[in-house]
Amino acid sequence: MSQLIVISAVGTDRTGVVQDITKVILSCGGNIEESRMTTLGSEFAMLMLVSGNWHTLSRLENGLEKLSADDNLTVAIRKTGEKPSRSDRMPYAVDVVSLDQQGIVFNLADFFASHDIEIADVATRRYSAAHTGAPMFSVQMAVNIPASVHIAQLRDEFLELCDRLNLDAILEPVKT
Repeated sequence: MSQLIVISAVGTDRTGVVQDITKVILSCGGNIEESRMTTLGSEFAMLMLVSGNWHTLSRLENGLEKLSADDNLTVAIRKTGEKPSRSDRMPYAVDVVSLDQQGIVFNLADFFASHDIEIADVATRRYSAAHTGAPMFSVQMAVNIPASVHIAQLRDEFLELCDRLNLDAILEPVKT
């Protein structure tokens, strides 16, 4: 019977860190179901959902502990289960761009939480504007909106919030 674990790993970024972690997973018989990996400052961060039988996952915990001790990585492992499917939710994409300012992610998260909207994925990035060099900030989100929500009203409220915060934003259905 297949089991699931979530692995998080953070450590100093270096060439080969992905290879080292995935080698341990492969050698223990684990299978990467989903993953997110990025460099944040001079650190490398990874989140993975890994499947395997109970013996595989036990070996994996030991292998990652050894790698963690030898390689200056902070690794955490957590058992999990399948995410229950929700057919009463509609997937939407949110794209926001603005001058960088404090509180953008909080204000977006607060808005969606107050409307019982699940945030499934978030990616943010700070960068310099092409011609002016102004500090810019972008947010991409995947959200799941309850079917009971009136979309036109939600979109109006969302765009009103974005206007108040001086954010350029789009809220649109995910097209499969």
